[in-house]
Amino acid sequence: MMINFIRHGKTNGNLEKRYIGRTDEPLSEKGRAELSEMKYPDCDIVISSPMKRCRETAEMIYSHKKIICVGGLEECDFGDFEGKNYLELSGDPNYQKWIDSSGRLPFPNGEDTEAFKKRCISAFEKAVEKYTDIGVISFVVHGGTIMSILEKYAVPKKDYFDFQVKNGHGYITEVDGKKITILEQI
Repeated sequence: MMINFIRHGKTNGNLEKRYIGRTDEPLSEKGRAELSEMKYPDCDIVISSPMKRCRETAEMIYSHKKIICVGGLEECDFGDFEGKNYLELSGDPNYQKWIDSSGRLPFPNGEDTEAFKKRCISAFEKAVEKYTDIGVISFVVHGGTIMSILEKYAVPKKDYFDFQVKNGHGYITEVDGKKITILEQI
């Protein structure tokens, strides 16, 4: 099975370098323009996070395909950091603790990082199991979702942050059992 992982296009929050997790932002005009200039691999089915930015990206890239929204693939709930950027959070002792932990601490009033990863992996596994007979699946999701899945399954093994991907970009991969091999970047 082949899987394309594609991060949604840019939102205004992305352009302003804000933590945008559960805020259901649409794509920005710049995000739409960038997506329209990219080339994406074809697929048999498209699975998307239910968040607006992912659905809109999937609809732009794969307008001729049915989009299947799967709960559990949403971005992390950034809690008190949601909607804020680095400058707005500088001086916040909770933010500094989170930075000092290399992002391992739970977000204050938000989601625990490990719980987030488990949620994404579980939703991914269920989707792959359900559509196991499909040749090529495109997942249009969030950066954190992609990083969670690849940290768990990609070979060679790498750290979560090693799989960061720009908006509108992603990976073409091959799945063999519980192993994902990255073939190329999108």
